[in-house]
Amino acid sequence: MCPCRRLGARPGSRAQFQLCQFAIAWTIDEGRFGDIGLSGLQAVMAGFWDEDQPGPNWKVQLYVDEGANSAQRQALGEIFLGRAGGTPAHNYALAISEVFGVAPAAIEILHEAGTQRIRAGDAVLVAAREPFPTKDAVTCGVPGHDRPGQELIHDTLRVSDGPLDFEFHGRCGFASTFDYRS
Repeated sequence: MCPCRRLGARPGSRAQFQLCQFAIAWTIDEGRFGDIGLSGLQAVMAGFWDEDQPGPNWKVQLYVDEGANSAQRQALGEIFLGRAGGTPAHNYALAISEVFGVAPAAIEILHEAGTQRIRAGDAVLVAAREPFPTKDAVTCGVPGHDRPGQELIHDTLRVSDGPLDFEFHGRCGFASTFDYRS
């Protein structure tokens, strides 16, 4: 189980492979940033961190919905990189030490049981294979430990974009709802 997760009341452990390489996706069912409507837009963050490196050390690339206008893209970047404060800043953004960039991409996110999948252009592909069997509640720090979700086993996790280049099969994943607020 990833270090950012909890199983019941038990915290996760060290990253099994020292480097935590990840892709995180969000679909905004309903939301806005000031007067800027964001409902229906999506974002994907890919990155890695080295558990043996002290301090904040997430290195990330953020992909924002190519269907968003420039103001919406800017807002998505501010929100999901934690620069706008609020829940992302509190839950995970303080761990970000380097942002490789923010780029528009064709994003596809499916969160239906048995078909969980993330795609951000040709750069990111994640496909879940099956749920990880457990009776305990699983939570993750990214959506917040107040929001239980489901631990998954990936069929594929592939990221290939500049400094991010990794591919895995059969490792852990997580699906949950979120409620971010400023």
